[in-house]
Amino acid sequence: DRIYNFSAGPSILPEEVLESVRDNLMNYEGSGMCVMEMSHRSKVFQKIIDEAEQDLRDLMNIPDNYKVLFIQGGATLQFAMIPMNLMKNGVACYVETGAWSKKAINEAKKYGDVHVVASSKDRNYAYVPDCSNLDIPDNADYVYICENETIHGVTWQKLPNTKGKILVSDQSSMFLSKPCNVSDYGMIYGGVQKNIGPAGMVICIVREDLIRDASELPVWVPTYCAYSTHANNGSMYNTPNCWSIYVCGQVFKYLKRIGGLEVMNQRNIDKAKVMYDFLDQSKMFNGTVDKEFRSLMNIPFVTESAELDAEVVAATKAAGFDNLKGHKSVGGLRASIYNAMPKEGVEALVRFLSEFEANYKK
Repeated sequence: DRIYNFSAGPSILPEEVLESVRDNLMNYEGSGMCVMEMSHRSKVFQKIIDEAEQDLRDLMNIPDNYKVLFIQGGATLQFAMIPMNLMKNGVACYVETGAWSKKAINEAKKYGDVHVVASSKDRNYAYVPDCSNLDIPDNADYVYICENETIHGVTWQKLPNTKGKILVSDQSSMFLSKPCNVSDYGMIYGGVQKNIGPAGMVICIVREDLIRDASELPVWVPTYCAYSTHANNGSMYNTPNCWSIYVCGQVFKYLKRIGGLEVMNQRNIDKAKVMYDFLDQSKMFNGTVDKEFRSLMNIPFVTESAELDAEVVAATKAAGFDNLKGHKSVGGLRASIYNAMPKEGVEALVRFLSEFEANYKK
């Protein structure tokens, strides 16, 4: 039996997508082979990647002057690729709202002058700081945010005032969870293993005028790390992550079938409300994020002690709910309720936690 999987990534995928992948596993659409086995230079795979890109463009209404790139290395490689490609003046502004923006900051410091223009570190990243009037130097190349912090469960409700500088956003754990106005950003990227597909790839949506030719980049930038390498070769400079592209494409089709990102957003609001309503009335369990900045995707919560946290995690696992342990860096518990998590899964978890609380030490 399938369990309710609350993993932060690799994470749950829509069952109808998994069933379609299973049914086509041995012989994809009459090709006589599995997608894992076929040449990325074949007409069959070219159709797969072309459809995946077009479906994503349709879902997000991506303007024509943005390139869609499928790149290996996950979101983590982007922590380096972004400053390598976008730092023309060697200066960038970052907002620190949790573990992932912090990692991006530390990596960017290797390539230029990084200004941390706002931070919520003072309260253990429980909120998003006011970014309406940031001190952004005139020579800054971009302003960077992590729009949904997977570990700390914080999400942005309003984008920062970048004072005319381009905005770069790591949307890994919220990608395709709600409508997005792409033209508000210079670049959006997301590791696919949270909301979209199998691990091992990142999708980058980059405005064309920001993609510098390899000859314009510092000589030490590896060929693979230039966005132009991927843009000029249709994401096939080398063998791409064919399997991940294929499954992501199936997820895009699924999202289109259910009515797109507006429908998905409403589902996400409804199921997150079930969890947050429970946490708000519970005496045993407490959410760790200020209400106005709560993520719809990642819900961290705690009990009074690390010992009780561990006891709850063990009990949930025994009851058929997996991956509720908080990230090793913060402890506690965390329920990641990405697009594919049904509302029934959240309701079942809340019932279990309610019973655990009611019966504790009785």
